[in-house]
Amino acid sequence: MANLPTPTRTPVASPSVPERTSPRLILSWVNTEGPAPDHSVLVDGCQNGERKAQQRVYEMFYGKMMAVCMRYTKNTDQAKDILQDGFIKVFKSVGAFNREGSFEGWIRRIVVNTAIDHFRRSKNAYLLLGEERSIEDFGDMDAEDNIAEEEETDVWDLKPADVINAMQKLTPAYRTVFNLYVFEEMTHKEIADVLGINIGTSKSNLAKAKNNLKKLLRKEHKIN
Repeated sequence: MANLPTPTRTPVASPSVPERTSPRLILSWVNTEGPAPDHSVLVDGCQNGERKAQQRVYEMFYGKMMAVCMRYTKNTDQAKDILQDGFIKVFKSVGAFNREGSFEGWIRRIVVNTAIDHFRRSKNAYLLLGEERSIEDFGDMDAEDNIAEEEETDVWDLKPADVINAMQKLTPAYRTVFNLYVFEEMTHKEIADVLGINIGTSKSNLAKAKNNLKKLLRKEHKIN
């Protein structure tokens, strides 16, 4: 389906993530959702190419998947492009959904992979650390990075949306590694395999992402 319908509800700009009164900066947020709902009827409809079923799935998951896309981009327009491509892939490949896991989780994996592909195709965007150095220039974590990762235990009273907004100001490299480690719960080996980097580089960029995120939050929210 080339052109996806506009959802009947206005999408919420602020990403929706599990609430927590005082999220740690390490952002290992706990999934508090209950058992996965049964979407078998909608899956049947989508696999049969029914437009109404596709429309319902699009409206049902638009907000959550838009939140995912916003974390991987720096603006809403980029997020919408990724989401559009992601849903097209969902409906084209829905016949491959084996129903062993949750339908939402399956959709999310496709959207995340679409976001990663977006940065792979983007000139001067994917894994760019600065104007002159690329992510491949970094090897194992240095002492400063190890300290940053080990001592990251500050607890601040911040809304998840505040953290997401700060994340969007990170460089694409830091933001990508941070998302894959924190939100997708991938190991550094898995991240290294997906991004084509070494494990030490993944660890280094995660530590730097946390450090930069901390600086941004302190500055924007006047935290000492």
